[in-house]
Amino acid sequence: MARIASEQPRKQRKARYTAPSHVRTKFLNAPLSDALKEQYKKKTLRVIKGDTVKVTRGDFAGSEGVVDGVDTAKSKIIVHGVSSTKADGTEVPRAIDPSNVQLTKLKLDDKRRVAKLGEA
Repeated sequence: MARIASEQPRKQRKARYTAPSHVRTKFLNAPLSDALKEQYKKKTLRVIKGDTVKVTRGDFAGSEGVVDGVDTAKSKIIVHGVSSTKADGTEVPRAIDPSNVQLTKLKLDDKRRVAKLGEA
Protein backbone atom coordinates (compact mmCIF):
# COMPACT_ATOMS: atom_id res chain seq x y z
CA MET A 1 0.00 0.00 0.00
CA ALA A 2 1.23 3.46 -0.81
CA ARG A 3 2.43 5.37 2.20
CA ILE A 4 -0.45 7.24 3.73
CA ALA A 5 0.46 10.77 4.74
CA SER A 6 -2.16 11.08 7.47
CA GLU A 7 -2.22 9.36 10.85
CA GLN A 8 -5.92 10.09 11.31
CA PRO A 9 -7.87 6.86 11.89
CA ARG A 10 -10.66 7.87 9.52
CA LYS A 11 -8.19 8.37 6.67
CA GLN A 12 -6.42 5.12 7.53
CA ARG A 13 -9.74 3.27 7.38
CA LYS A 14 -10.77 4.97 4.16
CA ALA A 15 -7.47 4.02 2.52
CA ARG A 16 -8.02 0.41 3.58
CA TYR A 17 -11.63 0.22 2.40
CA THR A 18 -10.99 1.91 -0.94
CA ALA A 19 -7.70 0.15 -1.72
CA PRO A 20 -7.44 -1.60 -5.12
CA SER A 21 -7.44 -5.40 -5.24
CA HIS A 22 -3.68 -5.76 -5.78
CA VAL A 23 -3.13 -3.85 -2.54
CA ARG A 24 -5.97 -5.58 -0.64
CA THR A 25 -4.24 -8.93 -1.11
CA LYS A 26 -1.48 -7.70 1.21
CA PHE A 27 -4.07 -7.37 4.01
CA LEU A 28 -4.51 -11.17 3.88
CA ASN A 29 -1.12 -11.98 5.40
CA ALA A 30 -0.96 -14.15 8.50
CA PRO A 31 1.99 -14.94 10.79
CA LEU A 32 3.78 -18.26 10.32
CA SER A 33 4.27 -20.82 13.09
CA ASP A 34 7.70 -20.94 14.70
CA ALA A 35 8.72 -24.04 12.72
CA LEU A 36 7.70 -22.48 9.40
CA LYS A 37 9.38 -19.18 10.34
CA GLU A 38 12.66 -20.98 10.82
CA GLN A 39 12.24 -23.09 7.68
CA TYR A 40 11.32 -20.26 5.28
CA LYS A 41 13.00 -17.28 7.00
CA LYS A 42 9.76 -15.25 6.75
CA LYS A 43 7.42 -13.88 9.42
CA THR A 44 4.18 -13.65 7.45
CA LEU A 45 2.68 -15.07 4.28
CA ARG A 46 -0.57 -14.58 2.37
CA VAL A 47 -3.27 -17.06 3.34
CA ILE A 48 -4.73 -19.16 0.51
CA LYS A 49 -7.49 -21.76 0.33
CA GLY A 50 -6.11 -25.11 1.46
CA ASP A 51 -3.65 -23.82 4.07
CA THR A 52 -3.98 -25.14 7.62
CA VAL A 53 -4.28 -22.45 10.28
CA LYS A 54 -4.59 -22.26 14.05
CA VAL A 55 -6.89 -19.56 15.45
CA THR A 56 -5.00 -17.50 18.04
CA ARG A 57 -7.60 -14.87 19.06
CA GLY A 58 -11.30 -14.69 19.73
CA ASP A 59 -13.98 -17.21 20.68
CA PHE A 60 -12.35 -20.00 18.65
CA ALA A 61 -8.79 -19.52 19.93
CA GLY A 62 -6.87 -22.79 19.89
CA SER A 63 -8.95 -24.46 17.19
CA GLU A 64 -7.21 -25.60 14.03
CA GLY A 65 -8.62 -26.12 10.57
CA VAL A 66 -8.17 -25.85 6.82
CA VAL A 67 -8.95 -22.56 5.11
CA ASP A 68 -12.18 -23.09 3.13
CA GLY A 69 -12.26 -19.66 1.53
CA VAL A 70 -10.65 -16.26 1.32
CA ASP A 71 -12.74 -13.10 0.97
CA THR A 72 -10.49 -10.44 -0.55
CA ALA A 73 -13.24 -7.81 -0.55
CA LYS A 74 -13.72 -7.99 3.22
CA SER A 75 -10.14 -9.12 4.00
CA LYS A 76 -11.40 -12.15 5.94
CA ILE A 77 -10.88 -15.92 5.78
CA ILE A 78 -13.25 -18.83 6.37
CA VAL A 79 -11.79 -21.70 8.43
CA HIS A 80 -13.30 -25.20 8.46
CA GLY A 81 -14.86 -25.91 11.84
CA VAL A 82 -15.19 -22.27 12.86
CA SER A 83 -18.89 -21.44 12.68
CA SER A 84 -21.66 -19.68 14.55
CA THR A 85 -25.13 -20.99 15.23
CA LYS A 86 -28.03 -18.83 14.08
CA ALA A 87 -31.27 -18.46 16.05
CA ASP A 88 -32.98 -21.11 13.90
CA GLY A 89 -30.18 -23.61 14.62
CA THR A 90 -28.35 -23.49 11.29
CA GLU A 91 -24.57 -23.30 11.28
CA VAL A 92 -22.96 -20.44 9.34
CA PRO A 93 -19.21 -20.02 8.77
CA ARG A 94 -17.60 -17.28 10.84
CA ALA A 95 -15.22 -14.98 8.96
CA ILE A 96 -11.91 -14.39 10.75
CA ASP A 97 -9.30 -11.71 10.24
CA PRO A 98 -6.03 -13.23 8.96
CA SER A 99 -4.03 -11.44 11.67
CA ASN A 100 -5.88 -13.57 14.24
CA VAL A 101 -4.64 -16.89 12.89
CA GLN A 102 -1.27 -18.59 12.57
CA LEU A 103 -0.25 -20.61 9.51
CA THR A 104 0.76 -24.11 10.61
CA LYS A 105 0.83 -25.99 7.29
CA LEU A 106 1.19 -24.50 3.82
CA LYS A 107 -0.41 -25.65 0.58
CA LEU A 108 2.51 -25.81 -1.85
CA ASP A 109 0.71 -26.69 -5.12
CA ASP A 110 1.32 -23.25 -6.66
CA LYS A 111 4.68 -22.85 -8.44
CA ARG A 112 4.73 -19.10 -7.81
CA ARG A 113 4.19 -19.57 -4.08
CA VAL A 114 7.00 -22.12 -3.91
CA ALA A 115 9.27 -19.74 -5.82
CA LYS A 116 8.41 -16.93 -3.42
CA LEU A 117 9.38 -19.13 -0.50
CA GLY A 118 12.71 -19.90 -2.13
CA GLU A 119 12.22 -23.65 -2.49
CA ALA A 120 12.35 -23.79 -6.29
